[in-house]
Amino acid sequence: MTTTAIIIFVITFLGIIYTRFPKVNIDRPSAAFFGAVAMILFGVLSFEEAITAIDFNTIALLLGMMIVIAVLEIDGFFTLIAQKTISLSKSRNQLLSIIVFITGIASAFLVNDAVVLLFTPVIIQICRSAKLNPVPYLIAEILASNIGSAMTITGNPQNILIGINSGIPYLHFMLHLLPISLLGLFVIIWMIKLFFRNEFSVQNNLVFQGEDLDYNYKSMKFSVPIFLGIIVLFFFHHTFNISIPLIALAGASLILLLGKIKPSQVIKEVDWVLLLFFASLFIVVHGIEKVGVLNQFINNTPIKESFTGIAGLHILSLFMSQIVSNVPYTILMLPILKSTAGDLLWLSLASSATLAGNATIIGAVANLIVIEVAKKYDINIGFWQFLKVGFIVTLLTLSISVIVLYLQLYFQIF
Repeated sequence: MTTTAIIIFVITFLGIIYTRFPKVNIDRPSAAFFGAVAMILFGVLSFEEAITAIDFNTIALLLGMMIVIAVLEIDGFFTLIAQKTISLSKSRNQLLSIIVFITGIASAFLVNDAVVLLFTPVIIQICRSAKLNPVPYLIAEILASNIGSAMTITGNPQNILIGINSGIPYLHFMLHLLPISLLGLFVIIWMIKLFFRNEFSVQNNLVFQGEDLDYNYKSMKFSVPIFLGIIVLFFFHHTFNISIPLIALAGASLILLLGKIKPSQVIKEVDWVLLLFFASLFIVVHGIEKVGVLNQFINNTPIKESFTGIAGLHILSLFMSQIVSNVPYTILMLPILKSTAGDLLWLSLASSATLAGNATIIGAVANLIVIEVAKKYDINIGFWQFLKVGFIVTLLTLSISVIVLYLQLYFQIF
C-alpha cells in the first residue's frame, strides 16, 4: 500500500508540474483530482477517510471570500480604487509608488489573484493614456501583489491554509509579517527603478486621458460596508471567539441578501475549480501521510525554531515554489509543521512560500494572471525579462524575511 500511495503522489505532483508549462491541455485541478480519486480507487483511503481529509474550514473561508470578492468585482469596487488612486500620479515615480502600495495593500485584505485580475487592465489603460511603457509597472504590480499578500491570512490561498491550520490570530499574524511586506514594497520600487532606469530618468508631468468606467454605486452602499465589517471582525475574531471561516461565510450570506447583484450571477463567479483543487490536494497528501511517508521525513529532518530552521524553510520554499507552485507545496507542508511547529515556523512558511512566488513567472498564480491579461492587450512580458527583476527581489525579500523573523525569535516577540 505504501508503494501505491507514493506512485499516486508522484504522478499527481508530476502532473501539477507539467501542467504549469505553456500550451498544455491538462490543468492542475485535473491532475490533483486524478490523484484524489486514485487514492480511493486503489484502496489507500476509504471514501469516508478521503472526505475527512478535506479541511472544510479552509474551503469555507475561501468560499466566503470568493463570494464577497465576486460582488465587489461586479460592483466595480476594485476598478474604482485602482483608477481613482493611480490617476492622482503626477510623475512616473509617483505612478510606480502608487501602483506598488495600492496593489500591495489591496492584496493583503483580498485574495491577491482577484486583485491583479482587476487591477491589470486599469494599469494598462492608465499607462497607455499617459503614453508610458506598461511593462515595468505590470512587473511591479506582480511583485507587489505577492509581497503585500504575505502580511495577512486572507492575502492569498497559502496563507489561508496556514492561518486555519496554525490557529494564529488574524492580528497576531499581520503584526509579525507587516514589517516584511512593507520593506519588500520599498525593495520593489528600488529594483524597478534600477532595472528600468531609462524609463524613470525622464522627468515630465503625466497627463491621463482615460474616461471613467461604470460603477454600481447603488450596490456598493451595501457591499463595501459589509466587506469592511468582515475585515474588522477578522481583527477581533480571537476576542469574540468567532472563527474566521464563519465570519467570511456570514459576510458572504449578508452580501448576497442585501446587495443589489443577483445571487445567481455571483455564484457563477465563484472559482469552484480552485475549491476542487484544494479538496483534491488534501486527499492526496493525507494518503501519503496515512502510509507513514511524511512521518519518516519528520523523524529524519525535524524543523526547529532557530535561525537554521527559519533559513532552511525559506530555501526550501524558494526551490519548491518554482517546481509545484506555492499552494501545493504549502498543503504538503501542513502535516509536517503540525507535528513540529510553533508560531514562528508557521509564519516562516507563510512568508517564504509567498515571497518565493516572485522568483519566476510560474512561481505564483498571480504572475500568470497578469501575463495572460497583458497578452490580450498585445503586451508581452518575457520569462527572462521578469526573471532578472523577480529573482533579485525574491532573494532580497527572503533575506529580509529571515532577518526579521529571527529577530522576533531572538527578542522573544511571540
